[in-house]
Amino acid sequence: MLKSTKSFPLLLRIFSLLSLGLSILSAWPVWGKMEAAPSTVNAHLKGIARLAKPSPMASIPAGWFKMGTNREDGDRHTFEKNYDNTEFPQRRIWLDAYQIDQYEVSLGELLQFLQKNARKVSPELRNLIWHLISIHFIPDQALAPWPALYVTWEEAQAFCLNQGKRLPSEAQWEKAARGTTGKVFPWGKQDPTQEIAVFGAYHVHEIPLVANVDSFPEGKSEWGIYHLAGNIAEWTNDWLGADYYPIMPGRNPPGPKSGRYKSVRGGSWKSLPVMLRAATRGGAVPGERSPNIGFRCTKSVK
Repeated sequence: MLKSTKSFPLLLRIFSLLSLGLSILSAWPVWGKMEAAPSTVNAHLKGIARLAKPSPMASIPAGWFKMGTNREDGDRHTFEKNYDNTEFPQRRIWLDAYQIDQYEVSLGELLQFLQKNARKVSPELRNLIWHLISIHFIPDQALAPWPALYVTWEEAQAFCLNQGKRLPSEAQWEKAARGTTGKVFPWGKQDPTQEIAVFGAYHVHEIPLVANVDSFPEGKSEWGIYHLAGNIAEWTNDWLGADYYPIMPGRNPPGPKSGRYKSVRGGSWKSLPVMLRAATRGGAVPGERSPNIGFRCTKSVK
C-alpha cells in the first residue's frame, strides 16, 4: 500500500510523458526498411536467373579428420583455444568419400530453381534486389554470382535434392573447412584479413556486403573450396545439438534426430573474426530468412 496519496500527481505526469514518448516512437520512420518491390522487378529476377552458373564440386576422400575443439582450462582465450563449449571435445571422425560444392549456391541459381519449380521469391529477396537495382544501379550480371540469401532451410534442402544432392552434415562441412588436421581457419592459422575473407561489415539497410561466390581464392580450404569462412553463413542438414559431440558416432555422424535450430556454419559478411573459425557452431530456426545465411550442397560418392 502507498503511504501517501501525494505521489499520484507525479505518477500521472510520468505516465503522460511515457505515453508521449511512445507516440513519438510509433511515428518515427523505420530506419533500414526498404521500399516494396514493384512488378517491374520480375524482369530482373528472370534476367538474373538466366545468368546462373552451376558450381563445380570438390572431392573429399574417405578418411579420418579432427572435429571439434579440446578444452584447455586456464589457457588464454585465442582463436586456437576453446571458444564455445558446444564444440567439446575434439574427436577423430571417419567420413565416407563425398563431394561438396566448390562455391556457395549463387543468387542466379536460387532464382532459377524457384522459377522452374513455381516457387515464390520471398518479399525480402524481391525488395533487396529492387533496392540494389533502383538505388545502387547494380546490373543483373553483377547480382547473378552473389551468394544466395534470404533462403530458408527447407528451400535450401529442396534446391539440393532437386540437383541430386543434399545439404552437408555438420561433419562434412567441418571436414571440408578444416582438412584432416583440424585447421583453425580453412586457409590455416593466419588470422582473418580483408584480403582473405569477407567479414566484419555493417550496413544500416541490412544490404549484404558480400562477394561473388568464386572470389577470394586466398581464403580457399585445402580442398580448393571457396568462402567456407565469411561472405555468407551456410545451412547444414543437421539439427544443432549442444551436447551432441561427446556422444556422436565415430563414423559418418548424422546429427541429432530432432531439435529447435538447424546448424549454421562459417560466419558471414557481418561476423566478428572469431565466428570464422572452422570449428565455430551457430544455428537458426529452419524458417528463418536472413541476409546472412545461404548454403552449398554435397553429394555422396559410391
